[in-house]
Amino acid sequence: MPVKIPYNLPAIELLKGENIFVMSDLRANTQDIRPQKLLILNLMPLKISTETDFIRLLSNNPLQVELEFLRLDTHVSKNTPEEHLELFYKSFSEISDNFYDGMIITGAPVEMLPFEEVTYWNEIKTIFDWARKHVTSTLYICWASQAALYHFYGIEKKPLDKKLFGVFKHSAEDKLDPLFRGFDDEFYIPHSRHTTVEKEDILKNPAIKILSESDKAGISIVSTRGGRELYLTGHSEYSPLTLHEEFVRDREKGLEIDVPDNYYKNDNPDEEPVVRWSGHANLLFNNWLNYYVYQETPFDVNEVKHLGDLKIQS
Repeated sequence: MPVKIPYNLPAIELLKGENIFVMSDLRANTQDIRPQKLLILNLMPLKISTETDFIRLLSNNPLQVELEFLRLDTHVSKNTPEEHLELFYKSFSEISDNFYDGMIITGAPVEMLPFEEVTYWNEIKTIFDWARKHVTSTLYICWASQAALYHFYGIEKKPLDKKLFGVFKHSAEDKLDPLFRGFDDEFYIPHSRHTTVEKEDILKNPAIKILSESDKAGISIVSTRGGRELYLTGHSEYSPLTLHEEFVRDREKGLEIDVPDNYYKNDNPDEEPVVRWSGHANLLFNNWLNYYVYQETPFDVNEVKHLGDLKIQS
């Protein structure tokens, strides 16, 4: 089944060019299927690219997904036209009474700031707390994963000596976890960040379960509350050219940036990227939707008053 999205969202035409099937809300409304309701809080500066990345993954699933996009009330985007946000995004005040099967909160370009100095920190904390009662399972990605681990568990992010940048080999700590069904023993995930959470800080909190890590990239995926919250430090959703675009952007700005690890053919930026992560990225999002969202929501979420006591059984 495809993702149900507004009929004129720019991502539709981009994904059609990749032979990816998405369904506009006009057509989806004729089908008598209760879709999985997902909410994406998009904190990335290039919002249209990020929308396309996530829809690409979410559409490759037998479930029908109804997707909504959320914007912050306390932050003005500088890189996305206001008309796009007005047309396709909702404010938190508009959705705060709703319930959702799943939610994704993206990374944000505020990584080097202390959390309390982020201008929208108070609003993001409110949304984190809201999600615990209104969403069955939430994916926190990159900066959002660090921010949520800090907010809920007091885990500090730590600066790296240099930017972690490239595509890194990972393994699953628990191969029987539903998130890794169909995975190979080793799999790849792109990372692009200047900070990290350290394993010893995670291990101090028994409420947090380490699901995946990497010799080079460190902690990659952890879960809490039986899978109701999953924290991803990398970017499985990245398109084939995202790391290349970041590399070119930083180099043109005169920033000190290494060639992304294990990304270009022969590690030569004049050659094409080698995509090593997309198959497992599709599995990751499919497994999340199937085992942590769909199979754990045996009711119409709009009729539920409180989700705080739900447990995920793996």
